[in-house]
Amino acid sequence: MRPLPTPFSDIALLLVRLLVGVVLVAHGLQKLSNGVGGVASGFAGMGIPLPTVSALFAIAVEIGGGVLLLAGAATTVAGLVVAVEMVGAYLFAHPGLNPFVDSGGWELVGVIAAGGLALAAAGPGRFSVDALVVGRGRTPARHAVGVPSGE
Repeated sequence: MRPLPTPFSDIALLLVRLLVGVVLVAHGLQKLSNGVGGVASGFAGMGIPLPTVSALFAIAVEIGGGVLLLAGAATTVAGLVVAVEMVGAYLFAHPGLNPFVDSGGWELVGVIAAGGLALAAAGPGRFSVDALVVGRGRTPARHAVGVPSGE
């Protein structure tokens, strides 16, 4: 099967970036409002190693990664780092088979990780800072592998 033609694929990638980015920034700001010490204390209670460093990392990834995804800037790196953080969130805060977020499950971190990986794989689309930097309206991922942009 072929992917969606442009501009539909670019609009879909924009919507994914906006949704994942907003969720990440909201969660990062929520952590920030609790203070690094509060987040670190919670992390320590979950057995997360180096809780203060881990809290700073989580806040930075969620706010910084979310902003980068919103803009479509450094999308591959941001998507991969977000996915790594979500794996950590699964392992330490949401382990097990229960998927339901309302009972501590992994569904939200799973969807965020999948979104990050999908954006890292597909690129940000033409409506992004990355596309402006690469130029000619192609996404960096497509440009890098020589896949036609559908134009």
